[in-house]
Amino acid sequence: MVSTATRTRATIRGNDDCWCGSGKKYKRCHRLQLLRPGTVGPWRDVPPEIVRPDYVATGSPVHGTEAMVKSADVIERMRVAGRIARDVLVETGAAVAPGVTTDELDRVAHEAHVRRGVYPSPLGYHGFPKSVCTSVNEVICHGIPSDQQLKDGDIVNVDVTIYLDGVHGDTSVTFLVGDVDPASRLLVRETRNSLYKAIEVVRPGIPVSEIGRVIEAHAHKHGL
Repeated sequence: MVSTATRTRATIRGNDDCWCGSGKKYKRCHRLQLLRPGTVGPWRDVPPEIVRPDYVATGSPVHGTEAMVKSADVIERMRVAGRIARDVLVETGAAVAPGVTTDELDRVAHEAHVRRGVYPSPLGYHGFPKSVCTSVNEVICHGIPSDQQLKDGDIVNVDVTIYLDGVHGDTSVTFLVGDVDPASRLLVRETRNSLYKAIEVVRPGIPVSEIGRVIEAHAHKHGL
């Protein structure tokens, strides 16, 4: 599939207004924003007393059978893991600012995991070298923290997953970096609202497709 930005680059001229709605000329905005991989720093160690998931030793998870309907005990452990993941994410998000590298966000998150005695689930999963995922602007998901510096006007998704007591707690938020253009603010705001609307319809007996229908309808309503 060809992205909207790729199609646009083939037809838009340098002095035209940029397609993103920033109000800048295209040549001063998205034409300059080519994706380049950053330099990934060293693996951060986790104290040996913190229990690891099974995949850390080999990089590949051990596949087993598991009940689709979780027991009350498993659900309660999931709630605890989810609350801790939220707290780690809030602490990491507080470090988001222009000039900060995504590897610095990883350091903050890694130390937040260790202080709470939980394992950062991404670290070692199929060789993933960092403790969180940081996805900047066009990067859809699972961006690897590196020496990439956040710039004023960026958006960055920070994805935190923790492992504790045999379960994972997963959460993510997209943060605004400095002064963000209206189109990006709308994107972040209304995708979050799409999530809330989807949660509202979740109940026993509804088809999973209803969740997607609600999200799609809200996104289209806002031109997304």
